[in-house]
Amino acid sequence: MLSRARQRTFNASGLTAILGILSGPVIGAILVGPAMASPATDMTTQRIAAISTGDVASLTAAYGSPAVLQWVGGPLDGVYSDTAAINATWTKFAKAQGKLKADIVTMSEAANPQGSTVATDMVLTGAKPLKVHYVTVWRGGKLVDEIWQINPGTTY
Repeated sequence: MLSRARQRTFNASGLTAILGILSGPVIGAILVGPAMASPATDMTTQRIAAISTGDVASLTAAYGSPAVLQWVGGPLDGVYSDTAAINATWTKFAKAQGKLKADIVTMSEAANPQGSTVATDMVLTGAKPLKVHYVTVWRGGKLVDEIWQINPGTTY
């Protein structure tokens, strides 16, 4: 029901210019502070930090059961629907990419009592820039579905 759903969209670099101060942790260009924090955006922001550092243990600990990772594009393209396959995929990504810098371009959340979906557009910079549209679906504090869409043609 729309009256119960919340949606937040923000451009972090615009917020820092407006606020003039940082009131929360910063990852790349994302500002997360008390005014906009929610469990789903916090968990997604923590995931992006774990992806950036190659912390596969933190990544796999967030999954509920069952969980699905849809990796769209690139050498890891495929659907991974069990914990072992998802863990192996993130391990391959972390080994191939090394440490990354994550610049969040946009992040939006849609939520209702059954769960939350967070959509993020970001650029990961390491060996080479990687543009990604990243969607996480959270239910009961656990990640149940995620889409990692390689998005090379975008202009952000």
